[in-house]
Amino acid sequence: MKKIWLALAGMILAFSASAAQITDGKQYITLDKPVAGEPQVLEFFSFYCPHCYQFEEVLHVSDNVKKKLPEGVKMTKYHVEFLGPLGKDLTQAWAVAMALGVEDKITVPMFEAVQKNQTVQTVADIRKVFVDAGVKGEDYDAAWNSFVVKSLVAQQEKAAADFQLQGVPAMYVNGKYQLNPQGMDTSNMDVFVAQYADTVKQLVGEEIKNKRRLLTGVFLFCAHNYFSACCIISVSCRSFSSQSLFSQH
Repeated sequence: MKKIWLALAGMILAFSASAAQITDGKQYITLDKPVAGEPQVLEFFSFYCPHCYQFEEVLHVSDNVKKKLPEGVKMTKYHVEFLGPLGKDLTQAWAVAMALGVEDKITVPMFEAVQKNQTVQTVADIRKVFVDAGVKGEDYDAAWNSFVVKSLVAQQEKAAADFQLQGVPAMYVNGKYQLNPQGMDTSNMDVFVAQYADTVKQLVGEEIKNKRRLLTGVFLFCAHNYFSACCIISVSCRSFSSQSLFSQH
């Protein structure tokens, strides 16, 4: 029994041993009003946003963040509709990409078509980018007005409203923390990208540790109550046994 309690105590100490390397208000900001029910790692972007284009094409921030995430943790990207004349249509197109599972196939071609080549001027142009990227036209058309896509559009709009989004790119972790690029080292882009990805990794890791601490606490509480109950039952049984012996005489 003593070994079990020592092992559990060791687990708790191990979870709290890692020193914080990031600072609230510097590399990230804790939200005054956390948003529940959102993806664990969520990035907002727009195909019209020059900084989003830099993040994706030049700095490869998203790729670096994904590489740092623990197993089982996924990064989700939502498009915002408040930028550009086709912002709402591009948000719907991104929902199509999500529904078809072709986000990676579409991202770079769409950024280049919108910003570099400026060939996206109509909804038909958006469709052409998908087709040129290898998505079947009939699949795109079937998805465009589907229930799934409409739900994904509503999901993106709700998330942007819930986070009171003011600009992009913007990344959130666990609905509680917003990455703060202004508080990071921008003197060297490689250092900046590494710091950005490490900040996400640490925030995700801290949340995982907090959940483990909670589960460990619940387990300890239940174990304590269980052993206490066993002791009470044991004492009661001995008492009953003694009474039975005396009653036989």
